[in-house]
Amino acid sequence: MMMENKMDFEQWLKNKKDIIDHWLKELLPGRKEFPEKIHEAMYYSIFAGGKRIRPILSILTAEILGYNDEIVKKPACALEMIHTYSLIHDDLPAMDDDDFRRGHPTNHKVYGEDIAILAGDALLTEAFYILSQLKSDKLPEILRIIALSSSSRGMVGGQAIDIIQTNNPTDINLLKKMHARKTGALLTAPIECAAVLCGEKNTDNFRELGDNIGMLFQITDDILDIRGNEAELGKPIGSDMSLGKSTFVSLLGIEKSEKEAEKYFKSAIKSLHRINVKNNEAVKRFEELIRFIHDRSH
Repeated sequence: MMMENKMDFEQWLKNKKDIIDHWLKELLPGRKEFPEKIHEAMYYSIFAGGKRIRPILSILTAEILGYNDEIVKKPACALEMIHTYSLIHDDLPAMDDDDFRRGHPTNHKVYGEDIAILAGDALLTEAFYILSQLKSDKLPEILRIIALSSSSRGMVGGQAIDIIQTNNPTDINLLKKMHARKTGALLTAPIECAAVLCGEKNTDNFRELGDNIGMLFQITDDILDIRGNEAELGKPIGSDMSLGKSTFVSLLGIEKSEKEAEKYFKSAIKSLHRINVKNNEAVKRFEELIRFIHDRSH
């Protein structure tokens, strides 16, 4: 039965990913639209095999509140574009200098640093162009959430801390503060945006859910950087430590990091159950997604 449930969830996940990919193709400029090279570079990274966790979090939040997936289409895709832009820039020689992402050469290895930078810039700008087309009186609040999560007080700020702290002593509190921005902000935003679009006035429980998922995701990432399968991860094992970056594993060790991951997993489940839900079947899917993030191998 557990195997059947796992296969059922994986099929559900694939179906949602297919929907999101369709949305992205619909909203992005055409791959061959002039100037072709920049659009090809954008497509290369955004369709490079990502799990679509962020838009799926938006979809599931809408579903547990009794709404159809379509309500989150534009903000969910905008956040996936912003996430992809951050990965393109993160891989650049001036940042992490990575040659591979998800088992494929990184954007700058294929298109050159100049086009890679522009592809990231274009995805970020395109995200806000798509949001500008959102026909909802909640648009100002959606823009605030997404802009803040992407800014120096969110993801960009987390990236800056990461650069500043490379090869410098870091304690666990600073590490958590960094990842609350670098990883967590763009995992909390899709949940909060969906809640706002579904008419929720108080989004505290939704933000808490996102915060817990963000920390769980990052700790699992750090464990996989040591224990993961290189072929599945699509990048070299131990790449973070080799760059002089502090991780949960470097500060706590594997065993304590696994306990931290378990703690945030349980906290995420508790946060989910504090929400006044309308669709119990969607709650089960949300629980399965949180378990998937905890147990993932890549």
